[in-house]
Amino acid sequence: MTFSAWLIFATFWAVFVTTPGPNAVNCVNVAMTYGLQKAVICVLAILTQACLFLALSAYGVTALLAASPTAFAVAKWIGAGFLIYLGVKGWITAGREIPATERDGHNIYIKALLIATINPKSFAGYFAAFTQFIHPDIPVLQQMWVIVPTALTLTSLSYLGYCALGAGLGRMATTAIMNMWVRRILAGCFVIYGILLGAFAQ
Repeated sequence: MTFSAWLIFATFWAVFVTTPGPNAVNCVNVAMTYGLQKAVICVLAILTQACLFLALSAYGVTALLAASPTAFAVAKWIGAGFLIYLGVKGWITAGREIPATERDGHNIYIKALLIATINPKSFAGYFAAFTQFIHPDIPVLQQMWVIVPTALTLTSLSYLGYCALGAGLGRMATTAIMNMWVRRILAGCFVIYGILLGAFAQ
């Protein structure tokens, strides 16, 4: 990959990972609710998903899924339902004390991994990256040594930034009512993403 091609890819990926989506909302929500240290677990989950999707994209699985409208639509409906469920649950529980089990790092990781995996933005982004920036006449593995570190570094920086934003909001929302309404706004974002995803799944 030439330097100019890398620069174009890095710019594309920076825009891709900094555009707010379900992952960003989850990072902000977890950081605001549990603190910055717990929110870093979300970033680890997103990086796990990124490594998985990069590997799948390299072997053409995401392209195959995108080529199957039925499979892609089913995946979108499942994702839409999950995001709406998270939003409704978050809205209802916004004013309550958070159960100790939900503060567990394992639960935070699994939830963040699920959100990252069912996120249609991920499918679209990875598919676009591999159709636009991978040259079919050059072995994929030779190109991955540049793409993977760039993608993972930019992804880490972006979502750590969202975690820092959430931690800052958490410090500002010191009153119970303010905390409840910020959590409800974030829950509403999940519902909106779910509805939009369901609408585009048709």
